[in-house]
Amino acid sequence: MGNKPSIAISHLGCEKNRIDTEHMLGLLAEAGYAVSANDELADYVIVNTCSFIQSAREESVRTLVELAESDKKIVITGCMAQHFQDELLQEIPEAVALVGTGDYHKIVDVIERAEAGERVKEVSPEPTYIADETTPRYRTTTEGIAYLRIAEGCDYRCAFCIIPHLRGKQRSRSIESIVAEANQLAAEGVQEIILISQITTNYGIDLYGKPKLAELLRALGEVDVPWIRMHYAYPTGLTSDVIAAIQDTPNVLPYLDLPLQHSHPEVLRAMNRPWQGQVNDCIIERLKEAIPDAVLRTTFIVGFPGETEEHFEHLLQFVQRHEFDHVGVFTFSPEEGTPAYDLPNQLSSLVMEARRDALMQVQQPISLKQNRKEIGRVVDVLIEQENPATGELIGRSARFSPDVDGLVYLSGEARLGSLVSVVIDDADVYDLYGHVATVTDLLKGQPMTVP
Repeated sequence: MGNKPSIAISHLGCEKNRIDTEHMLGLLAEAGYAVSANDELADYVIVNTCSFIQSAREESVRTLVELAESDKKIVITGCMAQHFQDELLQEIPEAVALVGTGDYHKIVDVIERAEAGERVKEVSPEPTYIADETTPRYRTTTEGIAYLRIAEGCDYRCAFCIIPHLRGKQRSRSIESIVAEANQLAAEGVQEIILISQITTNYGIDLYGKPKLAELLRALGEVDVPWIRMHYAYPTGLTSDVIAAIQDTPNVLPYLDLPLQHSHPEVLRAMNRPWQGQVNDCIIERLKEAIPDAVLRTTFIVGFPGETEEHFEHLLQFVQRHEFDHVGVFTFSPEEGTPAYDLPNQLSSLVMEARRDALMQVQQPISLKQNRKEIGRVVDVLIEQENPATGELIGRSARFSPDVDGLVYLSGEARLGSLVSVVIDDADVYDLYGHVATVTDLLKGQPMTVP
């Protein structure tokens, strides 16, 4: 057998997709392939695509077309491969292989078959695979953080969402498997582990017959890692058990990412989330009481078909009332194959964009106010980047999740990938500014003890 071809991966999409990319890299490296960061030098380019909304698909297609023009051997993987199998093979003759979301673990075999001249289509119609701690993985994030997938797929059928169709039904990993991987990551020096799945609060239902997030968090409390952050926690799943586990487990950050999508019961019913309408206000109040230092992040969709001025006004007031730390706003994207695609009363993009801007304008002073509360505090910051020209360091405090929230810009000396104490000196709508705490700073914050 001659030399193995070199392979690059072009990654698009979310952090769930990123984990698939990292496993493909790990499997290929283990099988002796040269894995290159530079797609210009590689023989094969694996494009791990996203198909969540229209703009993501457009970006995926642009990447595929650019690579096709450069005469690369292209392997299409990820959500768009699952979604548009035959269309992609037809439209992109340069594609030598197409791999579904439940089949990325066969990547070595797929490349071998492509090398032998076959045009490979490896797509399980109903994805069932999930990697575990024994699956090789090559991390692509900054050294201090790692994503840890606790489950894959989703059993909900929200009217706007295509994910269950692309990723299959929910399947959870065992607590033991997740803890084993967390221990491996901690041993590699990871400071922050971010737990992800489609709906983290539903973790374990399929495996144990009931949700087991509280037990999982307590088990992860034994892992030697300073920060554990959860993403995608449905408010209804934040039971008193889960809240107690967050309170009792020091390394589980009180950071709650609640994908609420809307506040008005009629819109939630149209979204096929009727269970949520009754719980919004009281559940958020309860969370704030139970976890006073909680950082609350949420996302909303504006312009869902049939959303009236009155519905939107309800959402504006909801956002003003609850003062979330971070709010993401998306305009509705009609997805073929979802119920919302065929709903009457679709809104114009002008109306949707005006509503998004109005909601963001209401939120910005709130974000500023929440950030300004940090001024004068000493907080732990995970150092992630250094500007070599200015020596300025960039990191995140526990308030901020990577890629979606703000950053902390600071002066002083610190090692990349380390957690350091930082005095916050200033804040704007998105970011914080500070300096690495000195002994004097730390003493200033201490109450005087009289001997």
